[in-house]
Amino acid sequence: MATSIPNRLLFIDGEWKEPIKRNRIPIINPATEQIIGSIPAATAEDVEVAVEAARKALYRNAGKDWASATGAHRAKYLRAIAAKITERKSELAKLEAIDSGKPFEEAAWDIDDVAGCFEYHAELAEALDSKQKTPISLPMETFKCHVLREPLGVVGLITPWNYPLLMATWKVAPALAAGCTAVLKPSELASITCLELGEVCKEVGLPPGVLNILTGLGPEAGAPLASHPHVDKIAFTGSSATGSKIMTSAAQLVKPVTLELGGKSPIVVFEDVDLDKAAEWSLFGCFWTNGQICSATSRLLVHESIAAEFLDKLVKWCKNIKISDPLEEGCRLGPLVSSGQYEKIMKFVSTAKDEGATILCGGERPEHLKKGYFVKPAIITDVKTSMQIWREEVFGPVLCVKTFKTEDEAIELANDTHYGLAAAVLSQDLERCERMTKAFQAGIVWVNCSQPCFSQAPWGGKKRSGFGRELGEWGLNNYLNVKQVTQYVSDDPWGWYKSPSKL
Repeated sequence: MATSIPNRLLFIDGEWKEPIKRNRIPIINPATEQIIGSIPAATAEDVEVAVEAARKALYRNAGKDWASATGAHRAKYLRAIAAKITERKSELAKLEAIDSGKPFEEAAWDIDDVAGCFEYHAELAEALDSKQKTPISLPMETFKCHVLREPLGVVGLITPWNYPLLMATWKVAPALAAGCTAVLKPSELASITCLELGEVCKEVGLPPGVLNILTGLGPEAGAPLASHPHVDKIAFTGSSATGSKIMTSAAQLVKPVTLELGGKSPIVVFEDVDLDKAAEWSLFGCFWTNGQICSATSRLLVHESIAAEFLDKLVKWCKNIKISDPLEEGCRLGPLVSSGQYEKIMKFVSTAKDEGATILCGGERPEHLKKGYFVKPAIITDVKTSMQIWREEVFGPVLCVKTFKTEDEAIELANDTHYGLAAAVLSQDLERCERMTKAFQAGIVWVNCSQPCFSQAPWGGKKRSGFGRELGEWGLNNYLNVKQVTQYVSDDPWGWYKSPSKL
């Protein structure tokens, strides 16, 4: 039975509202290339209405309804959202798979993570209550000092298409836990489940305007949101190029930003590994989410003594990956998200070949799939550090490989990138793993694995991969203002100036 695509409007002030210009964007199923529905296309006029709704929600009833309510009050809504997400898991996972092309079992895992993320941030919201008025020790007894943690205000959240609902949740959950109100702008390439989050919010009775959801194109909806004078912060996940534009726009108003941008992450495989285990982690690290993941460990560095045997293993493992419609049982690699992404990946592969690299396997359309944006996972060898495939983020199922002789050479190659999101090391020598961990210029390091992610642990990078952290208490802090309150408690006058009565 076919899954029907809900026909939603924009979610503003707790209601479904027609875009002012009444435009819509077609939804294309990447597995079939068929139009299966449409989403509303917001413009600057809709952004204005949504930001105003968020502003009113922030200050409604002197903030007592949301911003200055207890964390425990907000936690009840976050838990209710989590419960509704779990209740609708199967439906949401199907919508995610159809919309973004990711395998259904992956999408189901993502929906579990969405519910878990809301639950975790409910706990953080409750913990905020005990942290209010935290005393600060001072060197003078005549003063007392404490700290208040307050929401930053109205936040603009701009999220990508590779984990549509999960990446939105990484921003929505901490923003709401902190007491902010928000305007969410998901990617136009995959917005279905983010709109369904609006329906979930209606069902649980989230106060109107606390979360507003605008679908639409980046220049027409995202840019006006980023530059809006009444938006107090922007959190963005996406390309480095767009992140730079958002940062430039926010700078005009000295507006804080959190940026989680691209990556070209290394995975270093030493000679003492179990080859099969290392092969699976190497492929998972690059081909999970159809290779469309900012933290993909897409540069494989393998010790020269095992390179030939290891590459042979990789090819065998690679050919065993089931490529199919994402709803088909056992699918492990679905289609790329769009025709534009498909053409981009094919161009990367052909350029690598033209520059002298060897396409060891993959990089073309699977013979059994005549429709859809499918690409066989590619392994590319004979790569030079000057090549495009080594230097630029591909965002597809393409793994490039280099060998190394020494640990120092591996470190130099691993850090040979403008990016600094993640890195992985595989070795049975844990002291060596610790040395590599310290040497990697990255915000996230995986030891004997690749890609695990937990709501409790900080996520983010350095260099051109952006700055700021999501998840854990670090992610919550992104949406809080820390206010110092200092009180003079002595009965004595300050005594710096002479009193007129004593002259």
